[in-house]
Amino acid sequence: MTFLRPIAVATLLLPALLAGLSAGPARADDVEDSLNAALEAYRAGDFVTARDEAEFAVTLLGQLKAQDLGGYLPAPPAGWTREEGGDQAMGAQMFGGGLVSSASYSDGSDQVTVTFAADSPMVTAMSAMFGNAAAMGSMGTVMRVGKHRAIVTPDGEIQSLIDRRILVSVSGSAPAETLQAFFEAIDLDALAEF
Repeated sequence: MTFLRPIAVATLLLPALLAGLSAGPARADDVEDSLNAALEAYRAGDFVTARDEAEFAVTLLGQLKAQDLGGYLPAPPAGWTREEGGDQAMGAQMFGGGLVSSASYSDGSDQVTVTFAADSPMVTAMSAMFGNAAAMGSMGTVMRVGKHRAIVTPDGEIQSLIDRRILVSVSGSAPAETLQAFFEAIDLDALAEF
């Protein structure tokens, strides 16, 4: 019975995923190839390969989504350089899975790192803390940017939970004003729509 459950899920998901791919721009041939291979294997009765290919396609789709998340990282200010930290899907073990995108910025002497972690069970669990003003106050100094609440931890890191599912973290060796400028450079309202 448990053997048939993944097959039933694959049977339901594959047509929807294939339809979604044909309706939108073909951004990743590897995704379509994996979905086609999964469907072919399923039709041939090779359920192990079908599941493996379907899971691979889901992983590739997660990577595409993580790349989209990276598009919300701020541009470097004048005099600063930006080094991409990478976009990861489901590989961020410290966040319990989900999507992670980050970039490091430097002006030659100071460094700032901006990290987004989205759609992670750990981040979702943190929503209770960010929704409780007393809990936020116990974690550091609270501040607001627009309609979004943030915490400045005792070590200077700025953290905010956007739309109860995207953790924004700004940290580094730069002065507090610089960290806050980087935080304020993030379009938090647009990020909430991600």
